[in-house]
Amino acid sequence: MVTGITARVNALEAVLQNALETPALKQLAARVREGTGDLTISGVTGGARALAIAQVILAGHGPVAVFAVNNKDAQNLSRELRYLLRVLASQAPPVVHFPSPEVDPYRGLSPHPEVSAARAEALWQLLQDGPRVLVASARGASVRLPDPQHFLSYCLELKTGEDFPPELLRRHLHDVGYVEDDPVTEPGEFSLRGGILDLFSPQMEHPVRLEFFGDQLESLRTFDVDSQRSVASVERAQVLPMREFCPDSSTFKRWADEAPRQWSPAFLPHLEEELALARQGEPFAAFEFLLPAVAPLEHSLFDYLSGFRLVVNDRDVLEDTIARHHAELYERYVDRIEACKPVLAPDKIYMTAEEFSGRLERFPRTEVEELSVQQSEASSTVFVSAQSTRNYHGNVRALIAELTKSLEAGEQLVFLFSNLGRAERMKDVLLEYGVPSHLCRSEDGHDDSALTSEGAVLVGVGFLHDGFYLPASGLRVLTGCDVFDEFEVSPAPRRSKSAQRQLFLSDFRDLKPGDYVVHIEHGIGQFQGLSNLQLQDGAREFVLLTYTDDAKLYVPVERLDLIQKYTSVGGAKPALDRLGGTSWARTKARIKKSMRDMAGELLRLYAERQRVQGFTFSQDTTWQQEFEDAFEFELTRDQIDAIEAVKRDMENSRPMDRLLCGDVGYGKTEVAMRAAFKAVMDAKQVAVLAPTTVLAFQHYNTFKQRFVAFPVRIQLLSRFRSPRQQKETLEDLETGRLDIVIGTHRLLSKDVVFKDLGLVVVDEEQRFGVTHKERLKALKTKVDVLTLSATPIPRTLNMAFLGLRDMSTIETPPKNRLAIQTSVLRYSPDVIRSAIELELARKGQVYFVHNRVETIQSAAALVQQLIPEARVGIAHGQMSERELERVMLRFVRDELDVLVATTIIENGLDIPRVNTIIINRADLYGLSQLYQLRGRVGRSDRRAYAYLLIPSEETLTGIARKRLAAIREFSDLGTGFRVAAMDLEIRGAGNLLGAEQHGHIDAVGFELYCRLLEQTVQEQQGQRPAEEISTSINLNLDIRIPESYIPDSSQRLRIYKRISSAADPDELRALQQEMLDRFGKYPEPVENLFRYARLRQEALALQIQSIEKNRSQVFFRFSEQSRVEPEKLMRLVTRNKKISFSPQGVLAIEVGSPAPVALFDSIHKVFDQIRVI
Repeated sequence: MVTGITARVNALEAVLQNALETPALKQLAARVREGTGDLTISGVTGGARALAIAQVILAGHGPVAVFAVNNKDAQNLSRELRYLLRVLASQAPPVVHFPSPEVDPYRGLSPHPEVSAARAEALWQLLQDGPRVLVASARGASVRLPDPQHFLSYCLELKTGEDFPPELLRRHLHDVGYVEDDPVTEPGEFSLRGGILDLFSPQMEHPVRLEFFGDQLESLRTFDVDSQRSVASVERAQVLPMREFCPDSSTFKRWADEAPRQWSPAFLPHLEEELALARQGEPFAAFEFLLPAVAPLEHSLFDYLSGFRLVVNDRDVLEDTIARHHAELYERYVDRIEACKPVLAPDKIYMTAEEFSGRLERFPRTEVEELSVQQSEASSTVFVSAQSTRNYHGNVRALIAELTKSLEAGEQLVFLFSNLGRAERMKDVLLEYGVPSHLCRSEDGHDDSALTSEGAVLVGVGFLHDGFYLPASGLRVLTGCDVFDEFEVSPAPRRSKSAQRQLFLSDFRDLKPGDYVVHIEHGIGQFQGLSNLQLQDGAREFVLLTYTDDAKLYVPVERLDLIQKYTSVGGAKPALDRLGGTSWARTKARIKKSMRDMAGELLRLYAERQRVQGFTFSQDTTWQQEFEDAFEFELTRDQIDAIEAVKRDMENSRPMDRLLCGDVGYGKTEVAMRAAFKAVMDAKQVAVLAPTTVLAFQHYNTFKQRFVAFPVRIQLLSRFRSPRQQKETLEDLETGRLDIVIGTHRLLSKDVVFKDLGLVVVDEEQRFGVTHKERLKALKTKVDVLTLSATPIPRTLNMAFLGLRDMSTIETPPKNRLAIQTSVLRYSPDVIRSAIELELARKGQVYFVHNRVETIQSAAALVQQLIPEARVGIAHGQMSERELERVMLRFVRDELDVLVATTIIENGLDIPRVNTIIINRADLYGLSQLYQLRGRVGRSDRRAYAYLLIPSEETLTGIARKRLAAIREFSDLGTGFRVAAMDLEIRGAGNLLGAEQHGHIDAVGFELYCRLLEQTVQEQQGQRPAEEISTSINLNLDIRIPESYIPDSSQRLRIYKRISSAADPDELRALQQEMLDRFGKYPEPVENLFRYARLRQEALALQIQSIEKNRSQVFFRFSEQSRVEPEKLMRLVTRNKKISFSPQGVLAIEVGSPAPVALFDSIHKVFDQIRVI
């Protein structure tokens, strides 16, 4: 046993180092250092396996490759080794996970770009110098690879001062899997703008900006993806490929020439799309599994492991896994060949088990096996007597009883948790039971707290999936999984985009010719693009809008603040307005009146609530902090804001009535659980209402799991509980023995009596009936109410509602969520079968969306026929409520594998096990619907797949073809994705505001609706809304962004919009710096554009309606509401002979030089004088 660990630091390190000093592990280190041959480690189990492998790595001082049976085991093992090496080594070697491709080579799909990039990055790491550790699964390691030297040719090191023609670099980036996109925000993207190239290599923390002078790389700078501004200069940058196999365009063309000779004519109809792309030298879906026909992959991971020692876990099982995988692939290969589908044999893509075994034999190996068989001392086997630990499933009393026995036996006990909150909670539990413990706050075991007393239990932060007991050292390690079933998730690190999604409407990011726009003064027109007109003072660029009867309106590019993209609820198509007509003004006036009525009613209700006195909850307790620290994910900014708002409301004397909006899986329930815990801490009861029994059941499971380490009593009240159970729950509520009750509208029944209700959480209130809503309305005047809505609401609407409704929005998805691999495929039973088989093989579940009730039974029968062993259920809207609930409950409980359903699954459940969705006849859905359906999967750390099935293109109508083009764009997370996301939010706005306001949004467009609503709210609250003045400026100067500076018209349009909409000089200056940084030095017309924008900002502040130059004079017209008094302007005239003031209220100044700098300087001086008079 470890006695008397008395150091102030390194408590965990000392314990683990002591474990490495046991005879068996010392012997293991000696054998490794001797390098006398192969070794076998026997008798290791749980976390002791990772400890033994860490000893091999530390003793060898060289690179090590670790092979695990499957990808999940490899992921866990890489995390365990990363933790142990960080604690045990002064300089821990990097640990790299080499993921499995996770794709069936016979499904017509390439591996997900993130997985491919991670594999390529791992291969690059292997070819570097120094100690390093690779962890790979059997499948991941058996994929055939290119020659290491060939792979290195895909990698570039760029240095300042070297020559590298930008166009050559662009071609290279295309060849190695990068996508050209501007702005660059994600790994695998690049953009070339003249002599500036931005790129984001997968291993980079921040992307880099390369600035060329001719062909010479003049500077290298990292830049921020959100602001697009440079951050720091660097001397060099490594550019890695986005995939391990990167054929160039000539290889694709060669394959296109040879493919017709590889397969007979019967196969070729299935290759038309692939051949068309390959003839152009372009990659196509699943090219990795077809191109080896002409560019054989004759190497493997072993060729990248020169000088490595191998550690092989459960070799027999591992080789059997490879053999079974190969056999499964061969069956699918034969199926495809019989169906005349052109595919390559499995051994062209994967190593066989025999090959794999043969390559293992060529390396120094350490084999690890759990089987506890002691060998003689002369044997190469090192026997480590490790034992598994018990799983306590949250039973603290059983844990303490056994822990007490262990301490009496002199054992050293260590608890490891994934975060500090859980560790602190465990320390408190031990304290309650009188068990001495020492908390190690950091993951490396360092701590500066009080000395560790002899026999104290160590509680620390670190990752081991399972615990272990080492009798030789008396060390027993328990993990969060052992104690509380807290299974850790380890999503792949993914650099997310900006936490706050940009307002796509205002940005003009997706504006295309033919789109509808709203001109604030002239109404709804159609955008036709940018247009150059030749005027007296030279060429000018305008935005062309068309109205009724083909009337044209040319809007100067510096006045794009007057234009908004038209967006309606559900994509309604508007009527064009008539230029010069009065209907637009009447429409705006009618909507304003309706808004006043709505805002008045909301204000009245708000004022009533302000008068009511409710319970004032106390400040957060230590337990509250521990509960929150135990959350295993990182909160998003939106979640933090929502939690803070809810707590402020609860600590206020008036009853809370807050609406929390956000998509399913965005973290609303965590906010609700923190509020519930806060209420329970003040001895108040909590009721959680859900609209369906299934949702109630899911909330119950979530709450139970989250509260498992805390003494909080939670029960479910629904019709799926027996009468006896319901009676007990009601009694416990009335007597106060129950803290939290979760149920359906059953909770609103008269026989439900609470001893002391403090908080009601309502999920999806709009789905409750009128009677239940009235009961809820009565509750809201007495207790705190938090309402959750899965309909996302735009932030702009939230801002407009300020002061009318307490509302929080969660717009950002949880960090590190893996992207969903979305594929558009022709309908095929083969695709359906392989997609479902892949998901079932990893113990997951599948949605099969078939939106025709008449034929849904046939669709389910087909699925059952394709996968006979699958448990298939059906769900659609024509089933009775009870029947639908029963099938959904079976699916939630994992009693069904595949749910064949209509779009009824759009709203609702968050089931992390469902990670594949197949959408039949995807061509019949709108983008928003596809976006929402696709969002039902991808809610865990597993890769999720969405298959959008379409019929053959020959049968599609013209409209369906257009929709299909949009779907394909959507599958790449491009423009369509953003439009779909915004469309969904605006639908949510329509639902929240009601039918009448829904129509008003359609009449003027969503963005103008929000602006009008904000003005109306200010008026109703007695504030005077700022009057909107539209300042026109004409100084006869060239103000535009020349095509030679930014060739892309949509890019120019976006920048015009940003310049015209800039709120203040700081924003303009930042935009100037961004343009210099991204596009290089700009010409004078662009400088004039910024000067115009600055001038307009000052003119608006002075309420000047127009500024116009005529010959040597500049004329200023003030608005009628201007606060600048004519008398003061007259005083200005008497002081300056170059200034005159007409009876019509027009101020004129004489300007000497027509040069832009002098002209703007003269005008600014006049503004300065006006401000001080």
